[in-house]
Amino acid sequence: MDTEQKNSILVIDDEVANLQVLAHILGMEYTIYTAKNGVNAIEKAKEYLPDLILLDIIMPDIDGYKVLAELKNSEETKKIPVIFITGLSTIEDETKGLSLNAADYISKPFSPTIVKLRVRNQIQIVNQLRTIERLSFVDQLTGIPNRRSFDERINAEWKRAVREGKSTPLSILIMDVDHFKIYNDTYGHQQGDIALQMVANIFSKHLKRSVDFAARWGGEEFIGLLPDTPLDGALEIAEGIRKNIETMEITHNNEPGPNLTVSIGVSTQKPTQDSWTDFFISMADKALYNAKAAGRNRVAYACTN
Repeated sequence: MDTEQKNSILVIDDEVANLQVLAHILGMEYTIYTAKNGVNAIEKAKEYLPDLILLDIIMPDIDGYKVLAELKNSEETKKIPVIFITGLSTIEDETKGLSLNAADYISKPFSPTIVKLRVRNQIQIVNQLRTIERLSFVDQLTGIPNRRSFDERINAEWKRAVREGKSTPLSILIMDVDHFKIYNDTYGHQQGDIALQMVANIFSKHLKRSVDFAARWGGEEFIGLLPDTPLDGALEIAEGIRKNIETMEITHNNEPGPNLTVSIGVSTQKPTQDSWTDFFISMADKALYNAKAAGRNRVAYACTN
């Protein structure tokens, strides 16, 4: 636990003693946040986005049922599992909580063993779902983000740029490995996979800033997003990638292999309310086609505004 980030839990109860008991039971394994009322609980849930919420039902301002309904109606917090902590034990109370999508119940007075087990079960589910979601956004061969991940990222960046009225443009690069089918047919798919891994590594390393985003677009195509980057900056990065891959040393059966080359299309645009990412990407794809038509192993561009 010392080297790993702890999962976090928000504990909501108007009784200070209950907060202290649960913090004592769970504090060694988890990062604990606390709230003493419903209004503060909703604010803290949105601020900290904990992995799990323990929620008392009976509170003076807003009861736990209403807090749970508010959490489930918010895009930010609706996926956070909630365990009710309560002295209520009737079937009606439990039915009402489960109908509002509570994940579980912990009864008062607290049994440390039961608290730990019920919390552990929910945290395990959270971590498993997070792993599945993370893997669904990663290309399994190259280890860089996949097309689905890129689609989400560019849509988010586009909306942000429109919302903030950015004066600087977005740029994208679409890169294709030249004559890769011939390479694959000649040296085999295993060698082709090694080559794609090396290309992906170079491509992603050239997109250095934390806001830059590199992904595998599909097959031997890769795509990169460069926020706040004008055309000349994007072309410089693309040319650096092209040169680096052209001189990349590939071995086959412990012998020097053939050099690969790439063609890259660049598109630059300032997002507006009336513009679309599909057109933006299609312009980069058109620029890539022009680079191939001009003889490959080169960079071409399309500036849309």
